[in-house]
Amino acid sequence: MSDPFIVDEFQEAILDTVRRYVDEVVRPVAADLDRNTDPEDSFSWDIVEKADAAGIRTMTLSEEWGGIGADSLTTGMVIEELARGDLGVSVVMAQTLKIAQILQAALTPDQQQRYIPGFRDDPRGTLAIGITEPETASNYFIKGDWSFTSKAEKTDGGWIVNGMKHFISNGNRASIYLLFVQTEKGKPLHEGSTCFILKRDHPGFTIGRVHDKMGERLANNAELIFTDCFIPDEDVIGEAGNGFQVLVDFFPASNAYAAATVIGNAQTAYDLSVEWAKTRIQGGKPLIEHDGIRSQLAEMHMMIDVARTYIRKATWMADNRGTVAWDPAMGALPKVYASQAAWKIATWASEIHGGSGYMKDIGLEKLMRDAAAFLHSDGVNRTLLLKAADSLFED
Repeated sequence: MSDPFIVDEFQEAILDTVRRYVDEVVRPVAADLDRNTDPEDSFSWDIVEKADAAGIRTMTLSEEWGGIGADSLTTGMVIEELARGDLGVSVVMAQTLKIAQILQAALTPDQQQRYIPGFRDDPRGTLAIGITEPETASNYFIKGDWSFTSKAEKTDGGWIVNGMKHFISNGNRASIYLLFVQTEKGKPLHEGSTCFILKRDHPGFTIGRVHDKMGERLANNAELIFTDCFIPDEDVIGEAGNGFQVLVDFFPASNAYAAATVIGNAQTAYDLSVEWAKTRIQGGKPLIEHDGIRSQLAEMHMMIDVARTYIRKATWMADNRGTVAWDPAMGALPKVYASQAAWKIATWASEIHGGSGYMKDIGLEKLMRDAAAFLHSDGVNRTLLLKAADSLFED
């Protein structure tokens, strides 16, 4: 088993590629894309296509499917590096990378043959998962008597789906979707929902509104609308009525990937702050020579390092679930800690920069808006803490 705290030569080679991609492709355009008024104009197909050319988009596919078989530990490192350039780009790729892992692990051989090659061969191929609804959001993390409002009725040879999802990352951009809807009346969603797979052009499936977000603008989130949408039985993933087992079995690293995204954003805010503190003269000497600023930078460094350690532990445990006991709290807590740390680091960074930190040309204003996304995204933190508490104290 690999050591989660030592970056090996294989991982370093991948990260070098990602850093070059971020420096050459993402950073030069991120601020301008972020400023576009229309949220759809903030997304860039050029960024996706160049991620494909660099081998990033398909890196979690096995060599058999044309990727490099990157494990969760390595993928978490890559996601952090992407977020150092832009958090939204990291979200686009993180969703795609993790769902590509699921396509290989959860799909039947027939489903794999029908879906993976098309994703692999399309340089614009991105992936999305439809769970969140206007009335069913973070509460799906907690077991209760609630159910999805989007429903599927059984019919000959398949299911007829009606309903809507919203806030879906890559919702208007993906070519393939995983979809969770209620299929058993009178049961909570953890016991009566089913996971389906479908393509963008599926009859009865349309894209609704593209959400206009405060931050994370280089990733699009959108509504998914289903109107008498027939999905055949052969596109059920796992067992009908047992959809959430797909999440339990095949999403162990999802929370850690979200944590890696927001901590990459925090790393950039920290790096800007250190550079500013070294060059900005205040009170006759550089800021970094003032004890208060110097110690605050050390605390920022500590919080990033602790969060990164937590992420490495979670992704390593996800990769080694067959040989080490999986801690269910790892499916909730890394993102909570990382997002709280990232928000504090972003606000401190702005304060260290003084009035300049409030100006758009420095870049901290964007980093703060982006950091705010993950106080909510991938589960509201308070709900995730309840999820962790339920697993820690279930007895």
